[in-house]
Amino acid sequence: MKILVAIDSLKGCLSSEAANHAAREGLRRRFPEAEIVCIPVSDGGEGFLEAMEAAVGGELIEIMVRNPRMHLVRARYLLRERTAYVEMAQASGLCLLKPEERNPLTASSYGTGQLIADAARRGANEIYVGLGGSATNDCGRGMLQALSDELGEDGVARLRHETVFSIATDVDNPLCGPQGAARVFAPQKMSPHDMASPTEMVDELERRACAFAAANARQYGHDCSRLPGAGAAGGAGYALMQFFGAKRLSGAELMFEKACFDTHLQEADLVVTGEGRADRQTLMGKLPVAVLRHARDFQVPVWLVAGLVTDCQELEEAGFARVLQITPAGMSLDEAVCPDVATRNLMNVFC
Repeated sequence: MKILVAIDSLKGCLSSEAANHAAREGLRRRFPEAEIVCIPVSDGGEGFLEAMEAAVGGELIEIMVRNPRMHLVRARYLLRERTAYVEMAQASGLCLLKPEERNPLTASSYGTGQLIADAARRGANEIYVGLGGSATNDCGRGMLQALSDELGEDGVARLRHETVFSIATDVDNPLCGPQGAARVFAPQKMSPHDMASPTEMVDELERRACAFAAANARQYGHDCSRLPGAGAAGGAGYALMQFFGAKRLSGAELMFEKACFDTHLQEADLVVTGEGRADRQTLMGKLPVAVLRHARDFQVPVWLVAGLVTDCQELEEAGFARVLQITPAGMSLDEAVCPDVATRNLMNVFC
């Protein structure tokens, strides 16, 4: 029996790799004779770097950059020959801030620009940027400023003409409007205080995004703000498409391709996937559904595990063979998200 484990990160709790390893230990108890293969996965957000490293190898480059509050932090990107993989969450992620520090009006994507600039200086001419988990809603303006500061006007021009950019994200929202970056994602990036009354902040972010896109459309003669994915990572997707001609790729499909996921599926008898919370929104293009779609092609059953589960019947009707909640009934959320507790619970869910 061969079991393929491909669990997305449990945000703020376990990385994809850590979740996979915990599940592997639990599955070994239940299926002691099974061959268990773990594949780190990501849709472009947190864990993008580790998923790509596991899939393609390369060298992890660590440098000092500015976090969303412009404080110095260490961040990494992956360089394989002349191809770089940049995870926005490394430098501009929500995970880098305490809840009370969150403010999408002031959070900057500057550090992501520093990562891209460093990769360019080291000779990268193909750059994949994983968009997700960001603390920012600045339409990528901080990122653009960092590229200008680091490379200069001539360097940015060379970057634009000599480098192939791709953005990895499963977000298909435009930059502006009811489904845009400000309306949909900004409330998730606010401090608990601001979340109590988010309307004024969201309106201001929407105004800024619309004005930025309109000015760029007039100046450059084209407008990428309506394209699917322009609203990803607070509009960083828009900046990369508008100024560098970036092509949008499904983060999950990119990972599947690089990890030869379908090749593993051909020999698998069971797939275990998961995420932090599973509900009907899981069915709206999240990574476990992408896993399910690929597994169906090979008629391999898929078990779904999640920290919290609701809408179980809908998930099962969608095709998941089993849906398992990691957190025991009665356990508080504060306790459940402790990494040691989550690891133990994930191991035990298969018993």
